[in-house]
Amino acid sequence: MPSAESTQASAHEPGPVLPTREDEVAAAGSELIGGPIGRRALLGRSWWTPVRVVALVAIGMFALGLVQKAPCYHSAWFFGASSQYTKACYSDIPHLYQGRGFADGLVPYFDKLPGDMPYLEYPVLTGVFMEVASWLTPHSGTLQHQEQWYWMVNAGMLMVCAAVITVCVVRTHARRPWDGLLLALAPAFALTATINWDLLAVALTAAAMLMWSRGRSVAFGVLLGLATAAKLYPVLLLGPLLVLCWRAGRWREFGRALGGAAVAWLVVNLPVMAFAGDGWWQFYRFSHDRGVDFGSFWLVIAQESSNPPSTDFVNTMATLLVVVCFLGIAALTLTARRRPRFAQLAFLIVAAFILTNKVYSPQYVLWLVPLAVLARPKWRDFLIWQACEVAYFLGIWMYLAYTTSGDAHKGLPTEGYHWAIIVHLAGTLYLCAVVVRDILMPERDVVRGAGDDDPSGGVLDGAEDVFVLGTSARAPRHAGPYAGTRAEWAAEPAVSPEDRSL
Repeated sequence: MPSAESTQASAHEPGPVLPTREDEVAAAGSELIGGPIGRRALLGRSWWTPVRVVALVAIGMFALGLVQKAPCYHSAWFFGASSQYTKACYSDIPHLYQGRGFADGLVPYFDKLPGDMPYLEYPVLTGVFMEVASWLTPHSGTLQHQEQWYWMVNAGMLMVCAAVITVCVVRTHARRPWDGLLLALAPAFALTATINWDLLAVALTAAAMLMWSRGRSVAFGVLLGLATAAKLYPVLLLGPLLVLCWRAGRWREFGRALGGAAVAWLVVNLPVMAFAGDGWWQFYRFSHDRGVDFGSFWLVIAQESSNPPSTDFVNTMATLLVVVCFLGIAALTLTARRRPRFAQLAFLIVAAFILTNKVYSPQYVLWLVPLAVLARPKWRDFLIWQACEVAYFLGIWMYLAYTTSGDAHKGLPTEGYHWAIIVHLAGTLYLCAVVVRDILMPERDVVRGAGDDDPSGGVLDGAEDVFVLGTSARAPRHAGPYAGTRAEWAAEPAVSPEDRSL
């Protein structure tokens, strides 16, 4: 924390937080490029600003993820049922080009599909994204050639989403730009980026978080509504925001955010709801009727039980579990002696949804990576979690290779896959536990330890509490730390012109 002598001098013009001085893992890793930054280094004097460096690193890692899919690009997606799994390069994108009618020029939601899936089972904005990629795909040559082009076009569009996510995360915590390297170098992010279309919703959510950090509640709501029109999970962020605004008495800002989200979601969805109701409902029908699937602890229970639970039972229990988690997060928010940061609660609520859900596709890790960087920007904890996710990434493909290779049994048997699921669950629970510890012991929070209150909190940053429960109701109601000197947490940090540029 800032010392008593330095608080007044630095509160108004805080400098950037340098990980090689604050994080032992970052300092050790920096030895590959010359070691930690020196005390006399000139900062902000080069074209290579942190946001540019981090964005280029993220694009480079994304490109490596494309290279990792190369064994599938020419053969494994098209020949042999199990080779795309043994090479760990599976993607939904080329398979759904024909499977969801894009090869035949069918219009999502309006035109009925042949086969078991009557309509496209994705939210509307994701369907628009898929359709735009289809327009940009050459509809000539063999079907394999078209599917290759479709994946490549989508990869280019998803790369733009990855760059947007990176810039938004770096800008959200303006004093901690180098934390963006956690995102840029995340192995699970690169490995799963082109499995499906989740990066669209993640990019819109990251942009929404940036807008909220700048105090633009309406823009936050609009972007969050668009993100929810692309994937369901972003709407969960309104839950912790409601409780935080309740504690801080910021009802007007929350109302604007909620209104903006509702209007944006309706603008995207109403036309399809009105003119293609059956197609619009397909996503929600599929989500409800889908049985227990890969990656969830429900699958372990079902495969280990002689009497597996029904889909209705799992739907009910999963809903109850996630509601209990949400109530626990709300209680934590209102009783913590210091108001939690928005990013911490956003990570916890999405993680709770993932942990209790009846399915965990490997690309769902993309939902959590930007939130984890903002919630707990500590290299050790982040890398532990990422190692668990990479283990699961390999585990699911090896399990699918085992189940599709017939008598050859190439890959990971059921028991081994269950251990991969347990590793994934343990890694996510570990990171959740560390974030909860930071909330209960704010002096352990690396963001607040550097002198900030809630840089992603926007109007919540430095705000006083107006409603708390339990012992917190008798505690001093200020946004600064309870130990040490009272800092001017609400002061707007000065940002140099170099830091403002891209």
